[in-house]
Amino acid sequence: MLGAMIGDIVGSVYEWHNIKTRDFPLFSGRCFFTDDTVLTAATAQAIMNGTNYSAVYQDFARRYPGRGYGGNFGGWIWAENPQPYNSWGNGSAMRVSPVGFVFNDIEALLAEAKRSAEVTHNHPEGIKGAQSTALAIFMGRQGASKAEIREEISGRFGYSLDRTLDDIRPQYTFDVSCQGSVPEAIIAFLESSDYEDAVRKAVSLGGDSDTIACITGGIAEAFYGGIPQEIADQGRSYLPEEFIKIIEEFRELYK
Repeated sequence: MLGAMIGDIVGSVYEWHNIKTRDFPLFSGRCFFTDDTVLTAATAQAIMNGTNYSAVYQDFARRYPGRGYGGNFGGWIWAENPQPYNSWGNGSAMRVSPVGFVFNDIEALLAEAKRSAEVTHNHPEGIKGAQSTALAIFMGRQGASKAEIREEISGRFGYSLDRTLDDIRPQYTFDVSCQGSVPEAIIAFLESSDYEDAVRKAVSLGGDSDTIACITGGIAEAFYGGIPQEIADQGRSYLPEEFIKIIEEFRELYK
């Protein structure tokens, strides 16, 4: 899941200052981790502890405030009896990568991705965004080809994955919906040559840059078998010690 977090960190600079090129500094002093990273760590913690997703998401978000949480989620964080709010936003997909790295049965994986999503994002599109991201990660780490991933995801979820980044990029604007950002994130992975190239291509689309790069980064880490050491080391330098410990414990448990 470090791949998802690094995508978030790299894209954080460009969420409100979109660029349409792959030529940019991968890291800078302006980079930071956002809600995508916080909730990805929370998902991993919930899986490892067998804890209710709602409780863990609230706990992590309360302890890491001001990280760009959406309006509805910002209220949900402090609710005494938190209930889903029918969201189709891409928050369900940005936080799901740990699910894709744990489960080895497709039906169990899809069910867990749904559970992680529906505590907030119980709209069918919100659930679909989480499931498609988790399944792409699962297939990537299982050795599926990009053609197989494209066919399975488009066939199962109805996403249009035959477009190219060059087709999408000129008209693409800020879109926080699953249906308007998850397919684009998957296409950025499908067109990539390695982990770094995947993240750069995701950011180059513009839009919700940190979340698109987070989703792409998780899939790319799985497919390419990891992250280049230098990039991994730089990415970790932006993370709190708690998140680094979660990553290490998660990898030890599920390696």
